[in-house]
Amino acid sequence: MRKLAQVLLITLLLSSLVFAHGDMEHVLGTVVAITDHSISVKTSDGSVKVVALDAETHFLQGDTPATLKNVVVGIRVVILAHKRGDMLHAAEVKVATGTPVNH
Repeated sequence: MRKLAQVLLITLLLSSLVFAHGDMEHVLGTVVAITDHSISVKTSDGSVKVVALDAETHFLQGDTPATLKNVVVGIRVVILAHKRGDMLHAAEVKVATGTPVNH
């Protein structure tokens, strides 16, 4: 019974996070490629998601404002993105504050 209560609580908390960001999608993983206009992220399921960048994309590293220059191959990121057509467009890119992972 206790395990069921924990599962329900976690589900409720995760659902509230989804609603807090509306129709935005979270992309979590390790950066595998970067251009001036996109970031490619390898997710935990092994797939690679390409997320477009534009002038409205905000970057953070920890709680500090950052730029695309802070994003390097091998670093972990969390991207909050809008879906437009078949593409994801980054509203916010949160960059890990650690050392990039070697591939």
